[in-house]
Amino acid sequence: MPDEIKCDVAIAGGGLAGGLIALALAEMRPELDVRLIESTPGIGGNHIWSFFDSDIEPDARWLVEPLICHRWSNYDVAFPSHRRTLQTGYNSIESERLDAAVRAKLGPDRIVTAHVNTIGSEIELSDGRTIAAGTIIDARGPADLSCLDLGWQKFLGQKLRIRGGHGLVRPIVMDATVLQNDGYRFIYCLPFDAETVFVEDTYYSDSPTLEVEALRQRIIAYAQLRGWQIEAVEREETGVLPVAMGGNFASYWSSGGSVAKAGMRAGLFHPTTGYSLPDAVRLAIAIAADPRMTAEQARIYATARWSERGFYRMLDTMLFRAAAPDQRYRVLERFYRLSPHLIERFYAGRSTLLT
Repeated sequence: MPDEIKCDVAIAGGGLAGGLIALALAEMRPELDVRLIESTPGIGGNHIWSFFDSDIEPDARWLVEPLICHRWSNYDVAFPSHRRTLQTGYNSIESERLDAAVRAKLGPDRIVTAHVNTIGSEIELSDGRTIAAGTIIDARGPADLSCLDLGWQKFLGQKLRIRGGHGLVRPIVMDATVLQNDGYRFIYCLPFDAETVFVEDTYYSDSPTLEVEALRQRIIAYAQLRGWQIEAVEREETGVLPVAMGGNFASYWSSGGSVAKAGMRAGLFHPTTGYSLPDAVRLAIAIAADPRMTAEQARIYATARWSERGFYRMLDTMLFRAAAPDQRYRVLERFYRLSPHLIERFYAGRSTLLT
């Protein structure tokens, strides 16, 4: 085993952001030697990522199109005094598809399974090897989140097999008719086939603590409410995503070291939803267009996105601090009465005070 690996681009972290960068480089710059370093066996971990058609620019759709496992032409939302079907396409990607795509594009020799000890002018691995690259990108997940003023979006999702079928014909992106616990809460449902549905209990909370067993019981109660008989739980995933109200972004960026960064490490996430897929797609294509991205260029890019999204941080402050926890759903209930165009801009991260 060589002590030093030399390559053109080294990506530390094989999650969503790192995987998409690797795919974009393999497609747009196949002449480059790209290495992806991930400490766990699977690229992307255990996740289902979803996005609206309007989240991804048409000229960037090529990157995610081969990864889509499920797609629908519309979706539902439900609140205590408002229900609506919106005619915006919705798509879901399962991490197993991302893993297979990255391995097929890069090949086994360019995926390095090891823990990263340090990143600087080179990457030092836990097995003693080092990686020297013309461009190093750190995509290993969040840096020091204490620099930011945050709330949290927390969830547990289960892929359920329902005996006799669930009866859903489209996703329910938000069902907020459920009991409001610890902040704004909703159920999220993705019908994968007639008998399989992914059900996620999600809530916005002041604390990052996730009560896993309580969420499992809530999903059972929701299934019973719908008259579903659960035959099997085929998958389970959890998540705690930051919801940004403010903070010192410069300190957050510097806390992650002095190399180019991507994904949550770069602070590239939607301030209200915590989702990072649209930003990950945009950055992956930007890096593939210029693989020599420096730490300073990456900082300028991420800082510009943070600066553009002050509207969302103001909305988040209202959501967390202007209403009692059991009344926070009213902010989203009112939001979902807006025009479809404004709703699409919101999720794509393009909202402003005027639009």
